[in-house]
Amino acid sequence: MTSIVRASVRVEGVVQGVGFRPFVYSLATRLGLAGWVGNDVDGVFAEVEGPASGVKEFLGLLEAQPPPLARVDRVTAAAIAPSGARGFSIVASDHTGHRRALVSADSATCDECLAELADPADRRYAYPFINCTNCGPRFTIVTGVPYDRPLTTMARFAMCAACEAEYHDPADRRFHAQPVCCPACGPRLRLLDARGAEVVGYPLAEAARMLAGGQVLAVKGLGGYHLAVDASGQAAASALRARKHREDKPFALMVADVAAARELCEVDETGESLLASPRRPVVLLPRRAGAAVADAVAPGNRQLGIMLPYTPLHHLLLGEVGRPIVLTSGNVSDEPIAYIDADALARLAGIADAFLTHDRAIHIRTDDSVVRPLRGRETLLRRSRGYAPEPLRLAARLPRPVLACGAELKNTFCLAAEDRAFVSQHIGDLENFETLRSFTEGIDHFRRLFDIEPEVVAYDLHPDYLSTKYALDLGGVDLVGVQHHHAHIASCLADNGEEGPVIGVAFDGTGFGGDGTIWGGEFLLADLTGFERAGHLEPVPMPGAAAAIRQPWRMAAAYLDAAYGGEPPVGLAVAKHNAARWQDVVLMSRRGINAPLTSSAGRLFDAVAALLGVRDAINYEGQAAIELEQWADPAERGAYRAAIEPGPADPAGAGDAVAGGGGAAGPLRVSGAGPLGVSGAGPLGVPGAGALGVPGAGALGMRGAGPLRVRGADLVRAAAEDLLAGARPAVIAARFHRGVAAAIVEVCTALRETSGLGTVALSGGVFQNVLLLGHVVDRLEESGFRVLTHARVPPNDGGISLGQASVAGARDRLAGS
Repeated sequence: MTSIVRASVRVEGVVQGVGFRPFVYSLATRLGLAGWVGNDVDGVFAEVEGPASGVKEFLGLLEAQPPPLARVDRVTAAAIAPSGARGFSIVASDHTGHRRALVSADSATCDECLAELADPADRRYAYPFINCTNCGPRFTIVTGVPYDRPLTTMARFAMCAACEAEYHDPADRRFHAQPVCCPACGPRLRLLDARGAEVVGYPLAEAARMLAGGQVLAVKGLGGYHLAVDASGQAAASALRARKHREDKPFALMVADVAAARELCEVDETGESLLASPRRPVVLLPRRAGAAVADAVAPGNRQLGIMLPYTPLHHLLLGEVGRPIVLTSGNVSDEPIAYIDADALARLAGIADAFLTHDRAIHIRTDDSVVRPLRGRETLLRRSRGYAPEPLRLAARLPRPVLACGAELKNTFCLAAEDRAFVSQHIGDLENFETLRSFTEGIDHFRRLFDIEPEVVAYDLHPDYLSTKYALDLGGVDLVGVQHHHAHIASCLADNGEEGPVIGVAFDGTGFGGDGTIWGGEFLLADLTGFERAGHLEPVPMPGAAAAIRQPWRMAAAYLDAAYGGEPPVGLAVAKHNAARWQDVVLMSRRGINAPLTSSAGRLFDAVAALLGVRDAINYEGQAAIELEQWADPAERGAYRAAIEPGPADPAGAGDAVAGGGGAAGPLRVSGAGPLGVSGAGPLGVPGAGALGVPGAGALGMRGAGPLRVRGADLVRAAAEDLLAGARPAVIAARFHRGVAAAIVEVCTALRETSGLGTVALSGGVFQNVLLLGHVVDRLEESGFRVLTHARVPPNDGGISLGQASVAGARDRLAGS
């Protein structure tokens, strides 16, 4: 006799809004099982009853064959008494209790929907808002959980009879697809002129005509508005640059398919998979010689950012246009993208000649994600649409919920609870009110969406960061200051599911150091709880402070003065170009007048870029270094040599910089009473402890020893000597990159000898440089190191919030133990 059993089942992960309930219904029905399935605040719940073999198969297939967009983190089942009930049903969602359910990221239009979109006999033929359980808007339209239509921006669109029939038919692909709609009942596409008046005619055809005529078109996408022009039109691309005030930064392109991408770029297997993935990021790919793209699209750039259509509207528009288009963020430079219709019409009126828009509201603005293929895998440069808000699994559970406020540039925030870290979509640079409002509204939305009330708040030590000020203004929470470069290394550790200790190499443009200087070329002995500054680039002045970031020639002046002891050779073009101000800037450096010291690797790259004539001034962050990488000759095998010497004892090496407080504060700063405020505590909660828990230990394992110093000025001098000797700038750029890589490996090797650590974590925006990263990884691995790089969050400041959250959680665990 067959044994009948009944099981109560719980499924956690990304299981709402991805067709999981219909999948469970179909699976149970196929296996002849009775019961029900529903959504609640934890995910999906179900009860199944039938033969023991059938229930066992059901549980196995839940994990083995979920719907395309689902991500099953955990399936648990408990035996309960059979009820004898027959049939299987989808029951009403349960909205009560503490919310733990995950929200799916937005997903590109699936093949089945595309087939219907192109079929004249289908009732959704050429309908710009076609979707199903396997594709379409999710995160950008969700207002709350559980994920049901009333808690999305589709709530105002009542389903017609035909759509409702599909929605309730278990055999249909749109069974319980929350955004389901059609031309009879769904959103409507419109084309408006710059004044907001509707343009007569078929919107897509008229929009294509405008693009062909060289006009700028604003297009409402999933997470906000884009600005589009014909990618082959030099006048149109130049006009867009002028109107957006975006002088040089490359524009992204949208092409119809992978074949069209291959006409513009070299696309390998990894690149193809990234382009065609449901996430649909912008993929940075090597540009083909003679690619039919206007010079103004990506001036002087060897790469193009390419994406494929990810909404039905995009597919239809590309079909009408018949060639690639520029599709860049709908904003004036440095502002967040416009996503509310009235705001878009107001803010973009001076840029766009027309607006291709619709009446489905966007609830949360979300930029396009940016990735690049590297060594056969994906490397994220911006994690946003298609990725957020899917959580990252942490290696260890957090004792209490954490909010990490991130950095100033490329800001993201992170809300974390238990073993999940919810890193936000890309917020942008927190340098204006609009972006700050996006930051604060985003935090409030995540708190509601995931029902997380933070008890610990982590922040960057820079006192002027708006994210730091936001954190310090919060009440009733424990505050944790995390040094910027420690957060970078912690981010890399968390990205790889590790806790350290490691040798951390954090190379970026700027970060507030524990000794009051600007760090950015750091070698740390670090775990999640703390760090010791074991080495760094030798500090040089930044003449003019922030002006030296905008004008790299100033860094060339400072480095040349240091390299030649105040007597640099004559005949260098960079000095001639800036002769009127050169000597004043040099004197500013020597006297320390508005010239803070920095160990920044980014500023070293800027100096060499200016020296070689790449550029004297930049129009966007990192421009000089980005272009220097592209100048480098990949065939060159030479490398410059930088001296590496022990520095003087560093007061920030194992004390205040690690503690992150400055003065008497310990590693965790407390607002109100709490268990984390240990006066004078070191990074591991032990007064005076070094990064590895050894009281008083220096970077070299010797009491009082100072961190190693890498003399970056040697690299600048070698580049200048080659330049004066007539070497090609491309060769010099390559030798410089290889010299930096060699110095990194040499320092890591020295630190391995004294610390015994054999794993290196690489983080910071400088490691977006593929040429440098490749050299460093190759040489470290050849030297026997295990190397950690980023995969799930960017190496730049977009990953800082994950690092801050991980540090705060680790210190909280330590305090509790």
